[in-house]
Amino acid sequence: MKKYEVKDHAPSLLPDGYEFELVWSDEFDGDRVDETKWDYRLSMMGKRHPAWTDKGVRVEDGFAKFSIFEEDGEIVSSQLQTGYNFMDEPVKETMFGAEHLQWPIGKLKENKYTHRYGYYECRCRLQQMEGWWSAFWLQSPIIGASLDPKLTGSEVDIMECFHIGEVHRHNVFTGGYGQDMKRLYVGGEYTVPVDEYHTYGLLWLPDRYVFYVDGKEDGVVTENVSAIDQFILISTEPKGYRHKNHRPTDEAIAAAKAGDEFWVDYVRVFDIKN
Repeated sequence: MKKYEVKDHAPSLLPDGYEFELVWSDEFDGDRVDETKWDYRLSMMGKRHPAWTDKGVRVEDGFAKFSIFEEDGEIVSSQLQTGYNFMDEPVKETMFGAEHLQWPIGKLKENKYTHRYGYYECRCRLQQMEGWWSAFWLQSPIIGASLDPKLTGSEVDIMECFHIGEVHRHNVFTGGYGQDMKRLYVGGEYTVPVDEYHTYGLLWLPDRYVFYVDGKEDGVVTENVSAIDQFILISTEPKGYRHKNHRPTDEAIAAAKAGDEFWVDYVRVFDIKN
């Protein structure tokens, strides 16, 4: 492990054996979300998600602070992304010439930032209460458009926390989210103090994904490695909305009433030199 120093911020903890160059970052030094880098994810799989809002992140004191709260009768939180999945945007009625043929995807958007290979790192403090979860991950804009991840990419979950202080396994999904979905997972399944900051990283190479926690290797996946540019997400979500009744759990309501938060110090992307 070697450190990459950033003035007035915690250093990055980089894997040994490589020379790195910082190519993209957000240190959250401003007073609002940088819209040249991020957009709010509001829809999933063609539907507007009732628990996602564009008002759940404030930037102050060098942190992006994600909150859970009530909005219009729903318990909501926010997801930030640097790009877009082609299946997320809701479908609007379309025609092909004079024929009533429906294209089954919504309007496409220009990605703000996508990248391939290198080292991806986030430093954060996890949420303090049950009822919602947080994640740092990568997604392909066209995941599931073919069976070959080298052509259409994957989802790579670098950090997920579903319960207080518990870091979940690192996942790699390919084939989209239907009948052809495949999942591989490694590492994770340990507990960290919720009042501390920790770093979560991914070394993405052409032949493998290597996961890191606080600069220490925490698992390797050598199958289904994407060979296309992907975008970055930092996400939170109240629990309950993926259940059959699509309603928040009692724990989600309690976390919203208490004003619980998930804090992100920085997100950085490094290329490997040469």
